[in-house]
Amino acid sequence: MKAPTSKLSRRNFLLTVGAGGVATAAVVATSNSQQPKKKAAAAPGSRGYQLTEHVRKYYETTKA
Repeated sequence: MKAPTSKLSRRNFLLTVGAGGVATAAVVATSNSQQPKKKAAAAPGSRGYQLTEHVRKYYETTKA
């Protein structure tokens, strides 16, 4: 008997590449969803955003 030779056709190649891409996307999606999001910690003594006079002047200049 003759041993079967595997000849990869263009169609099978494209199906294989497509399935590999889908599998890779699934792994990336599941690995990202398992990691909790970390919030950026504010610097000690930081009071956050402050609306100061120079910021108000800038806002006035942006109005049309």
